Amino acid sequence: MDSIIFDLDGTIWDPIDTVLHAWNSCIKKHRQIKRELSRADFEQTMGLQMPEISKKLFPHLDENFRNQVIAECCDIENEFIKKQGGHLYPNAEEVLNTLSKKYKLFIVSNCQDGYIEAFYEFHKLEKFFVDYENPGRTGLSKGENIKLIMNRNHLVSPIYVGDTEGDLGAARFAGIPFIYAKYGFGQVTEYDNVIETFDELRSVLALP
Repeated sequence: MDSIIFDLDGTIWDPIDTVLHAWNSCIKKHRQIKRELSRADFEQTMGLQMPEISKKLFPHLDENFRNQVIAECCDIENEFIKKQGGHLYPNAEEVLNTLSKKYKLFIVSNCQDGYIEAFYEFHKLEKFFVDYENPGRTGLSKGENIKLIMNRNHLVSPIYVGDTEGDLGAARFAGIPFIYAKYGFGQVTEYDNVIETFDELRSVLALP
């Protein structure tokens, strides 16, 4: 094993409260949208790409208008994340620091362009990661983005850490082991290893 590729939401942090604030501040100006979004609404979209998220959150809207709303929400979301951040899981920075001394670390997330950069900007964690990718930049699936990271950085034996069934599928697509972050948002029945907390990564990987 030479590297660790991480999912972001539900694996390293929980950003939902900030995202919820951002999106509700955006959609309230559109009369076609009759209610505010809830935390439960966002929890059911974790691990999905934006087109799937938009259909789940706004199924009653015309597709073109829905895409416009989603684009507006994503832009505002990035700004909110830059200023407010999210909830890092306990000991996240300490664990990343320890892991980065032995392994190359990466992020592959199903997010819009600018989201990972906003995460870095608020929490100052960019120093631990070598590279990152997302469909907002590439238009690719998570599995394809994992393979892109592997090829671009000449990785030989990475693992992927994530919290959803989609993360499992992406790891299997890329042909690499999957560690299930059970504390996250998803339910996964198949995995190569499992952690109950982010901190457990150190013991799973036999680090002090």
